Amino acid sequence: MSNQRIDPMNTSVTRRLRLLAIALILLAVLICSSAFLSWRGIAYLRGRFNVGQGATFPLADHLQTEVFKLDSQLLTYRASSRPEDWRRFEEESQRLNAWIAQQKTTLTTSKEKALLDEIQTTFDSYVAAAQPSNLPLLDQLANVRAAAAQLISLGLKLAFAHREALHGTVAETEDSLAGLQAMIVVAQLTVVLLAAWAAVVTYREMIAPLRVELIESQALVARNEKLASLGVLAAGVAHEIRNPLTAIKARLFTQKKALTPGSRERADAEFIGHEIDRLEKIVSDFLRFARPVEPERVPLSPADLLREVRELMAPQLRESSIDLAVERAVETRIAADPEQLEQVLINLVNNAAEALGNRGTIKLRAVESRITLGDRMREVVIIEVEDNGPGIPPDVQDRLFDPFFTTKPSGTGLGLSIAARIVEKHGGALRFQTATNRGTTFGIVLPVEP
Repeated sequence: MSNQRIDPMNTSVTRRLRLLAIALILLAVLICSSAFLSWRGIAYLRGRFNVGQGATFPLADHLQTEVFKLDSQLLTYRASSRPEDWRRFEEESQRLNAWIAQQKTTLTTSKEKALLDEIQTTFDSYVAAAQPSNLPLLDQLANVRAAAAQLISLGLKLAFAHREALHGTVAETEDSLAGLQAMIVVAQLTVVLLAAWAAVVTYREMIAPLRVELIESQALVARNEKLASLGVLAAGVAHEIRNPLTAIKARLFTQKKALTPGSRERADAEFIGHEIDRLEKIVSDFLRFARPVEPERVPLSPADLLREVRELMAPQLRESSIDLAVERAVETRIAADPEQLEQVLINLVNNAAEALGNRGTIKLRAVESRITLGDRMREVVIIEVEDNGPGIPPDVQDRLFDPFFTTKPSGTGLGLSIAARIVEKHGGALRFQTATNRGTTFGIVLPVEP
């Protein structure tokens, strides 16, 4: 059986290694292709940016041409005073204003943008100077001409600034491509080392964990088979014992009526009654372990659940000088069976109290987290029971959830096994952390339902 399970895993690992080798070969081809294309790209970009530099002066030419057109249109209006001539002037000025605004999207440096803002301000002054006013005509035309001359000058400055920006871009691009080429050469030399490293990592991260998972899965299968066998045995034994116990308890109840209170015989009957009750509890634990009930899930608030457990258990624990407190609890709702979870929490609180003895503190809390649950990352709520007791001895930790294992003189060894099975039925996990003389924390990890 073991070899049959290992062979498919080895085949899967071999397939992954082959895919890794193919990926490395493709990586090498890609690096070589990138190197070739990058060298060609430098020559292409040089030619392209040189063409771009030549396109900077038309920007100034266009601005100069448009300003001359506006001047001509304004003079026409001044000579004719016709409304349609003024309307044409306004249309041309609006078109040029839109063109100036459009240039903002093509500029990259702060110097270019500052010059364009200055052009926009000067153009606004030009349009304002052209508006009809009470100034003498010659003075008004002088103001318009001064603004127009400043616009043309600023256009030339913007063209030169644009050329400087293109020069800088070309230099930066050449430096970047040269660096890329150097990196590609280094990467080619690294591919061989990467292949060797990948082989080592593949073994450590893939093959070794798969072996560990195989061992863990075999242990889990063995544990489940053991639980199934013990469950069947426990169910049969519990059924055979419960019927005689019921009859004995009924007969003892009848006999106690005939015994004098305070007599030795009555004390013996009381002792027998207590032992029958203990046997019934053991039988009930056997049945719960053998036939776990499916949880009836309802939306449940962890905060409400912890408050109920505290109200139920705190008075009893206070008699032993043990403080039971709810430290913090989220209101995130989970889908769970409240009675079963309360049973688990009571069991964990009782275990913590027994570990503490006659003095100590037990803290209850519920927090949100995101951890691996099952085979994927999930949003969970962790309900914790923490004590400040002596901790769990190392030799006990490995067998903590084994059925029928107990360190208590009168325990059945089923409490934590039943608790773990209840939590697993909810799609969660029961985990613990412990440290000698620092205490133990049990965590009920439950998925948050979407």
